[in-house]
Amino acid sequence: MRIIDLSARLDFRQIDELLASSEDDDLNVDRTVLDIISDVRLRGDEALCDYTRKFDEHDLTPSAIRVSGEEIQELASGADDELVDILKRAARNVREFHERQVQQSWEYYAGDGVRLGMRISPLDSVGVYIPGGTSTYPSTVIMNVVPAQAAGVERVVAITPPRSLEENPLVAAALDLLGVREVYRIGGAQAIAALAYGTESIARVDKIVGPGNAYVQAAKRKVFGTVDIDMIAGPSEVAIVADETCNPEWIAADLLAKAEHDEMSGVWLICWSRDLAAAVFDQIQVQLESLDRAAPARAALVNRGITFIVSDEECAVDLVNHLAAEQVEVLMAEPERVSDGIKHAGAVFIGRYAPAVVGDYFAGPSHVLPTGRTARFFSPLSVADFVKGTNIVRYSGRAIERFGEMIEKFAIAEGLTGHARSITIRRPK
Repeated sequence: MRIIDLSARLDFRQIDELLASSEDDDLNVDRTVLDIISDVRLRGDEALCDYTRKFDEHDLTPSAIRVSGEEIQELASGADDELVDILKRAARNVREFHERQVQQSWEYYAGDGVRLGMRISPLDSVGVYIPGGTSTYPSTVIMNVVPAQAAGVERVVAITPPRSLEENPLVAAALDLLGVREVYRIGGAQAIAALAYGTESIARVDKIVGPGNAYVQAAKRKVFGTVDIDMIAGPSEVAIVADETCNPEWIAADLLAKAEHDEMSGVWLICWSRDLAAAVFDQIQVQLESLDRAAPARAALVNRGITFIVSDEECAVDLVNHLAAEQVEVLMAEPERVSDGIKHAGAVFIGRYAPAVVGDYFAGPSHVLPTGRTARFFSPLSVADFVKGTNIVRYSGRAIERFGEMIEKFAIAEGLTGHARSITIRRPK
């Protein structure tokens, strides 16, 4: 991990340059994704099967794109019983948290026979992308599907690369546990295109959620507007603010837990003690030796691992808010001194016994969080992502008589005489 000394002053321009991504890589991905989306729109299932053979080396036919309910149950039966019980408890925690987010429709009386309000309705259909590839994540099923179900979405579609269910029966167990019966074995940008535009086998959805690689996220960006999306979820990030009271072994373990996801994961330590920074670095070297996914973790530390040395807690807060990381841990004896000032983060984990991993699996809030420093304006996935509002306006003749002239003048001021006439013909002569 690089060490950046900001104890003299916070140089935000320097920080931005350190964390900037390659625009050339993004452009290359975008070009490939546009071609795939266009092809899926044109050729439907045939294109899905061709891309599955090309990218996943799996011989897929149109009749096998959908995974039957019986097959899901059969695959789920191969999951370890103890792990299934853990899944059930995690799902219960996530459901309890998200049921508290459910919004109700509302109206109020504004006088003169006028009633105004908003009708809250669940989306009709949602597609959930479940990544495959180097790792498969049953936790992703829970963290995306449960909020949608809490919101009242009737049609929840799961889509995942062809070998995901076979390689990890716990993914199938999660789908079975949550009653997801519409599942398709395709992945990548082609899966996003199928959800957005539909094919012979897959009916289009209204919204697409879930993490995925650069091609999946680029595809989500391209189809936004045709469908809604949750956010553009890039490589994971954690920023850890720590003082000398926290065990360096714990800090190192938490940094590596994020680094093992992906070679481009962001792993940032913020502290004001050089001795602590050195101790954490030593622990990282020790723990890396026993890590199963040491290669991507080591690459992440080299690519995007930084220890920021700041002058004090106030500067730590300013830096955290500028980084706007996916996950922030505050590992201090008195964490509220820092955590209370954090406003830009996907999730904040407060105290030495609250590592980000408890949020990844079990605590309750969804682990689908804004990345790429977008926590400045994006929120975590929630029930609000799966509902929409419809404004309700009830007006009366009495209100038109009282306010009609004002509305007419407003319309005329904008040069819209047709708008004005719509009011004029209703006003008493």
